[in-house]
Order: sequence, then structure tokens, then C-alpha cells
Amino acid sequence: MPKLLKPRITPKISSELQQLHPVLARIYAARGVQSPVEVQHLLKGLALPQLLLGMPAALALLTEALQKQQRIVIVGDFDADGATSTTLVVLALRAMGAKNVDYLVPNRFKFGYGLTPEIVDVAIIDKKPDLIITVDNGISSREGVERAKEAGVKVLITDHHLTGKNLPIADAIINPNQPNCPFPSKNIAGVGVAFYVMAALCSHLKTIGWFADKPMPVMADFLDLVALGTVADVVQLDGNNRILVSQGLDRIRAGKCREGIKALLKVAGRELASLQAIDLGFSVAPRLNAAGRLDDMSHGIECLLTTSAVLAQQFAEELDSMNVERRSIEGAMQEEALQLFAQLEWTAENLPPAIVLFNEDWHQGVIGIVAGRLKEKFHRPSIVFAPADDKGDVIKGSARSISGIHIRDAIELVATQYAGLITHFGGHAMAAGMTIPRANFEIFQQAFTQVIKKVATEEHLTAALATDGELEAQYFTLELAQLLRRSGPWGQAFPEPLFTGEFECLDQRVLKEKHLKLQLKHPLTGKALEAIAFNVDIANWPNNPKKVLLAYRLDVNTFRGENRLQLMVEYLEPR
Repeated sequence: MPKLLKPRITPKISSELQQLHPVLARIYAARGVQSPVEVQHLLKGLALPQLLLGMPAALALLTEALQKQQRIVIVGDFDADGATSTTLVVLALRAMGAKNVDYLVPNRFKFGYGLTPEIVDVAIIDKKPDLIITVDNGISSREGVERAKEAGVKVLITDHHLTGKNLPIADAIINPNQPNCPFPSKNIAGVGVAFYVMAALCSHLKTIGWFADKPMPVMADFLDLVALGTVADVVQLDGNNRILVSQGLDRIRAGKCREGIKALLKVAGRELASLQAIDLGFSVAPRLNAAGRLDDMSHGIECLLTTSAVLAQQFAEELDSMNVERRSIEGAMQEEALQLFAQLEWTAENLPPAIVLFNEDWHQGVIGIVAGRLKEKFHRPSIVFAPADDKGDVIKGSARSISGIHIRDAIELVATQYAGLITHFGGHAMAAGMTIPRANFEIFQQAFTQVIKKVATEEHLTAALATDGELEAQYFTLELAQLLRRSGPWGQAFPEPLFTGEFECLDQRVLKEKHLKLQLKHPLTGKALEAIAFNVDIANWPNNPKKVLLAYRLDVNTFRGENRLQLMVEYLEPR
């Protein structure tokens, strides 16, 4: 689908930023940065843990649990954010002296998401907890908290998801998105919330003399997990999150990270020393997520928990195999989704405002990825459903949205207008999940489409790519590419610099039947440039275009020890 390339508006560049490279100064200014101090990413710049509403109650619960050596069970989520959160809390509590810490991650196919009554029953029978701590979930688990309380089990919820109207009656709740919480970083991931709680606990225990006869853990040593979970969950990289990710990346690059992270990077073919945030998101996270999508996230958590390099490598290879299987399932589902499109006779000209699809044979663990692919391809809010169990009476949907359309709020509108249509739902602005009876699919499909039709404008539904405009001819250099690489971390809401330009096309060749390697010439300088575009629709791409319009990132291509400038293409059109 052709995209509108929209240059970002660059405000006046401050005198402080003018000390930087002119391109970098422009990039930062367009992202709201006014001073180099904002991108130094120092730990002292982090928001204070005391700003999290509910922290005193949480610290009291945790301190009592440690002093009495109570049995603590961490209940996590089955994605990478949940896995890193679970790992972090288990390791941190053990490092602080807890001797009875265990974890439980619901199998998505049997129990679904969150602290459900059923998973509480499993925890009570198998683990006999005195305290349950949720990580990356729990804020919508009213029934599960009630079940725990009935059994005399205390509950601490740590979460970051948007809250509903009625919060669970837990013993303590830490969630920056709960009402009246003054914590400034509302975009923090679940692993970030978990880190803040553990860091606050460590500081509190120090003040009461807990570490007088035992070593005090260095909480910054857990930032490798925070960086991975934050990038994997695609939360907005506001200033606070950039500090967490930057500090974590620095530790990983220096080799000061979990053996499991090293092993996952190794099977992904990524070097520690040159690691970028994008590598965590596109190489490590999918392999970790594959466990929760196809089997059980405990495989991923054990990979992160182990201190053995040998075991970590075995876990990483197992996760890599799962990811290969996941890609195969996903590819088949995408083909079937496109066949559904053909049957519905949808084209670029008559696309509905939302895409809602269901297939009896689709795999529940992969629907979120397929929804994301459809959203990217057709620029529409997309929801993909699959059977929730073998009976097929209940189906689960995963939603992905486009900029400007708050997907959770749209689903809530449907739930409000049609009582009983949706059994459960929750999520963020850009991603959400829900459960509905199979018999309600067609009604939901129509209702959701109508809601999006009302809230979406033509601008929302027009595929647009925000760019940093054209790059001046003299700046096509390896040095600038390396500078931009060092100037991140780049990610959601703090995007990596993306430039546009029209170039002469000297040569092209197809790699692996779907990638395009281009030899270009700059129209002003005549400088030869290399570019690569992944996942191109080769069947509809001309053989010998004389010119190409590109949206591209400056990249460093390392081959046989030599670094060369390369344009990494995100969008291209023949001219």
C-alpha cells in the first residue's frame, strides 16, 4: 500500500543542541529534546520510586514476607515482558535473602491471561503461598484476587496496563496507570514496575539494617532484564524508559548480563559489543516469546534464571527451534488471512475501517503477530481470533491498532453498547486482547467496525510514514551512521532517524526471493550507495527502475571485519 511520507516538524533548535552534530541536533529537536542532558541517560535522572502510589503498603508486605520467610509465589505473564519481570523479582528477592520464592506462569491455552481464580487454585494447591505477587498483570483480576483473599493469601499487584473502573481489592497495588498515581512515566513496562518495586525494597531493607550480616544486591545489575522486557513490550521510550534501556544495553554490551541473554543473542547471530535496542526487539524477544506462544513460558524464564552458560545455550537453542515453528505457523495463517481477503473482495480502494477475522484452525499463540502484520500491510485496526479451546465455544482475539486509534477504548465502547457481547478484555492504546463466545463473532465484527468508522478520520486511515526529511548530500557518511547508532536508544515514540530521498538505481538483485539489494547513485554527488530492502513484493516490483524513492535509515554493515555505510530501506517506490 503506497504511503504518504510526512516530514516531521522540527522546532527551533536550542543553543545547547547546536553544540551537537547538525543532523543529530535536528533529530533530537524533532523528538522534543531540548538539551543534551536529556539524552545522557544517567541513573540519577530516573523518576523516584516513592512517586508510585501504594509503595508503602507494598514494602510492608514484602518486608514482612522476608522477615518471616513466608512462601512467595510470583504470577507472571506469558510474554517477554512477563518473563523478564518474573525473572527479575525471583532473582532480586532471593538476592535479598528470601528462601521460599517460586513462580507460576499461566499456560495461555489452559488458563488464559492474568491472575484468574483457576490459576490461584493451582498456586494454592501446588505452591501453598502466603503472598502472591503479580508481575505484568493483575490490574483486571478482581475475581482472582477475591479467590486468593478467601484462602487467606495476601496479594501484591504490580502491573502497568490500563485500569478498569473497579480495581481488585488487593493488599497493595503498584501501577503508574491507576487513578491518582503521580509517577510521571505512564509508559513504563511491567518489568520496569517490577524493577522499581525491588529497588525500593532494597533501599528500605538497608535503612532497617537488613543487610548488616548479608551482602546487599546491586539493583543496577538487573537492568539487562529491564532493557529486554521494555523493548520487547514496545512501550513508548519516554525519558525514563530511555534511561532504563540505555543502562541495560550498556551492561549487555559489556557482557554483564544473564547467561540466557548472551545465549539468545548468540543463536540470533548478534554480537554483544555492537548490540542495539532493535536487536532486542527483533532478535531476542521473538525467541523468548515463542515459548509462551507455542508451549509454556517457563522455558524462557528458566533460560533467564540459569547461571550456567551450558544450560542457557540449551534453553536458547530450544527457544530458537520454537521460534522457527512459530514463523512457519504464522506464515500459513497470513496466507489464509489473505485468502479470506480475496473471498471478501476487499481491495485497497474498498477496505473497511477495521479488519476482524476468525478461522477455526488458527493458532491462539500467533494471532497477535498476524494481527500486527495485517495492521502493517493494510493500515487498519486489526483483530484476529482463534479458538480458545478444543470445544470451540469460546474464541480469543488479539488486536493491534494504528496511530490515533486507542484500541482498548474502542473495544470498551463495544462492550458498553452491547452488554454481554465480550466476556473479558484489556490492553493498551496500540494492543489489546479479548475473549468472546464463538456465537458472538459476527455481531462483534460488525459492532467493532462501526465503532472504528465513527472514531477514525480519513487521516487516521491514510498510511503515513513520519520522516526526518532529506539528508544533506555531505552527510552520507559512515561516521554519521555510527554517531546515530550511538545516540539512541531508539524505539517506540522515540523513533530511529528515517530519511527520504530519490536516487538513481544502477543495479538490483533479489535475495532469498523476497529481499532487494540495490546499488544506487546520489543524484547530486554521484556517490555510490548500497541499500537493502526486506520483504519486498517482488512480483509487483519492476525489473529495472531508473529511479527509486526511498525512506531509509543509515546503517553500518559489517562484513569480514570491514564497516561500510548502508541504507536500510523501510519504504520504496519505483520512479
